[in-house]
Amino acid sequence: MTPTLLLALLGFAFITTVTPGPNNVMLMASGANFGFRRTVPHMLGIALGVSLMALLVGLGLMALFEAAPVLGQVLRVVSVLYLLWLAWRIATAAPIRDRPAQARPMTGLQAAAFQWVNPKAWAMCLSAVTIYAPDRSLASVLIVAGAFALVSLPAISVWAWLGTVIRAWLSSPARLRVFNLTMAGLLVLSLYPMLA
Repeated sequence: MTPTLLLALLGFAFITTVTPGPNNVMLMASGANFGFRRTVPHMLGIALGVSLMALLVGLGLMALFEAAPVLGQVLRVVSVLYLLWLAWRIATAAPIRDRPAQARPMTGLQAAAFQWVNPKAWAMCLSAVTIYAPDRSLASVLIVAGAFALVSLPAISVWAWLGTVIRAWLSSPARLRVFNLTMAGLLVLSLYPMLA
């Protein structure tokens, strides 16, 4: 891969991970509800999950979806149902002071697994492999996965930090309720490209 193409790939990976989508909406909600430090495993899970997805997409999953398009439809239905359930969980989250002691943010493993039903993650990985690793060679696919590993954590941490910035403002139960409903609504809206 030429230096120019590598720079373009890094830019693509950064832009696609820093822009709004299900991961970033959930990170902002987690930062607001649990704080930055408790959201770090969620961020690490996203970075690992997206990188692993890019690797596996390039090494064979893309060909599987091309050979059996019905798998894409099944994935779409599962993704929509899961994201609607997550939106409901965010919308109905209790105020911080009323939250049960066992309430916790998404774990790293949960966040990594979430990527497999995240329509934006699929779009990012499929596009990256198509554009930057069209031969699907091991070396080019590893470079694509490495690019996501390198830039995704700094890009998504901005969203968790933004959540912590507004956390004090959200100390009012009414404002937190509006925030959680807004985040849930944005998560539902993030389904539009997949359903349109």
